Amino acid sequence: MVNSEAFISRLEKILDHYQLSASAFADQVGVQRSSISHLLSGRNKPSLEFVLKVIHTFPEVNLYWLLNGKGSFPTPSGATKGEMSYTTQAVSGKKKTKSEKAIEKIIVIYKDGSFEAYNPSGS
Repeated sequence: MVNSEAFISRLEKILDHYQLSASAFADQVGVQRSSISHLLSGRNKPSLEFVLKVIHTFPEVNLYWLLNGKGSFPTPSGATKGEMSYTTQAVSGKKKTKSEKAIEKIIVIYKDGSFEAYNPSGS
């Protein structure tokens, strides 16, 4: 679970780093200005869609740092946005690298049985 106060602090650090007002940040990320206002005031919690938009818009923002403060911001040079070094073993035994993979859908399932689905392609 994301600590709201700490998340707000990290979001403010991003605004300061890029020297953006909350409204300019909202415009760049592609969300409503009121959404940023509600996040910064603690009224709303960040959605998965919002977090993904931030890390895609600002390559120096590390996902793990944004969510739980682990890692650093801005990301040290040489590291790529959201980069994870991994390979998987396909059923056929052929190794696939991350460049051969594409995320179709992300589903978050909560303990209460509810869920949220995110479609990166927007369809």
